[in-house]
Amino acid sequence: MEFITLNNGVKMPLEGFGVFQVPDPEQCETAVKDAINCGYRLIDTAAAYMNEEAVGSAIKKSGVDRKDLFITTKLWIQDASYESAKKAVQTSLNKLGLDYLDLYLIHQPMGDYMGAYRAMEELYKEGILRAIGVCNFYPERLADLCETVSVIPAVNQVELHPFFQQENALSLMKEYGVCPEAWGPFAEGNHGIFTHPVLTAIGKKYGKSPAQTALRWNVQRGVVVIPKSVHKDRMAENMDIWNFSLTEEDMNEIAKLDLGHSEIVNHSDPGFVKALHNMKVHD
Repeated sequence: MEFITLNNGVKMPLEGFGVFQVPDPEQCETAVKDAINCGYRLIDTAAAYMNEEAVGSAIKKSGVDRKDLFITTKLWIQDASYESAKKAVQTSLNKLGLDYLDLYLIHQPMGDYMGAYRAMEELYKEGILRAIGVCNFYPERLADLCETVSVIPAVNQVELHPFFQQENALSLMKEYGVCPEAWGPFAEGNHGIFTHPVLTAIGKKYGKSPAQTALRWNVQRGVVVIPKSVHKDRMAENMDIWNFSLTEEDMNEIAKLDLGHSEIVNHSDPGFVKALHNMKVHD
């Protein structure tokens, strides 16, 4: 495993395990335990995933020292305000059975996220949050945030995969010292990514799968990846990306796959924004 040093000096694994769309408690707990057994140390969850308790149970049963794990969770829109964010952090800590978080992220750039971020800055300075950041902040939102706050976000978790590469977003993150983290590094299975001819041909040179090739491409761009699987053999395969490197020619071939837009979400669609606001994680 390789690590990246965040802008506050905290070291974060370049590859982690995501639990989005694994709401079943038993399945989630088993998946996280399997992932930890496969060598994953970064576990990424969120209040909106409705599985923080299962993740916490797996952490407790893993036998791995807490300081060797890097646990991330996220603030949902419903709690995007100064007072609500403070309560939400404590709720997540309680569900996870932890007394601190390695990384806490604002899940969506919606609601009173500036108020929420101020609360996160305070909790960061108190040591309850080792690092703070955001998700889904497109360049204009990230620039506005960075020009406003006193603690520059350590991470911006956005959609990043061969079909939506966001080079302009990566450039701005680099300017501000924000680490990019990829959600959906497999494009949620779209575009035939697991059998794509370009990724297949490149991977074949190294004895690697298209999935491994896609992950390696992202980490070579300095992007943290958090692939999800509930199958232990695929978890192990996804972790096996540290014994080869793509050439500049390989990287350039993958660059040609970029569509320049997302085909998964559209944050500029008012209907999508309304739907996210209407999603509640508690009463």
